[in-house]
Amino acid sequence: MSDRVLYSFRRCPYAMRARMALVVSGTRCELREVKLSDKPQAMLDISPKATVPVLVHSDGGFLEESLDIMRWALGHTDPEGWLEQHDAELLAECDGEFKHALDHYKYPNRYDDCDPLPHRARGEEFLRKLEARLAANGQLCGEQRGFTDIAIFPFIRQFANHDREWFDALDLPHVQRWLAGHLESDLFKTVMQREKPWKPGDAPIPLAL
Repeated sequence: MSDRVLYSFRRCPYAMRARMALVVSGTRCELREVKLSDKPQAMLDISPKATVPVLVHSDGGFLEESLDIMRWALGHTDPEGWLEQHDAELLAECDGEFKHALDHYKYPNRYDDCDPLPHRARGEEFLRKLEARLAANGQLCGEQRGFTDIAIFPFIRQFANHDREWFDALDLPHVQRWLAGHLESDLFKTVMQREKPWKPGDAPIPLAL
């Protein structure tokens, strides 16, 4: 078992993309599933930001941003050339404007503006941008999956699942095909392993490779 530890939450899109990069790069680490309502003190002592994922190295160093974890893992081993398929502008839009729209669409009662439909419409605008990309290339930065696809698709999954009937009725065949392909991939199925929330003293559980 590696001394490296990943604090994660199975359904968190940030944690999903970090896990996929770690798996595809062959990085060995202990997986510690986090219960968000009862975060382990060991994680909080390392990263007071208190969000997942957090990757802790054996020397005590750590990474607490999902894109940093992806870049670190792929910087060591990048068998599919993901780092060559990187669009910083599109990623910034996903993690900024689209994520804002997604949160207000999915959790409207958390915000002053409780009408989710304008936010759904703004999210759909981003999907249509992806549709044009995918119609031309198959993936977001070329013919093969890469960094941008893996970093973005967990958030599209979350957006789609909030009202699947509405999403499936959209005239976005390339986005729908692209999303389905990633959901059915062996890589995604591997990183969605189910584990109980970690507690001190538990036997180490490896991130499946």
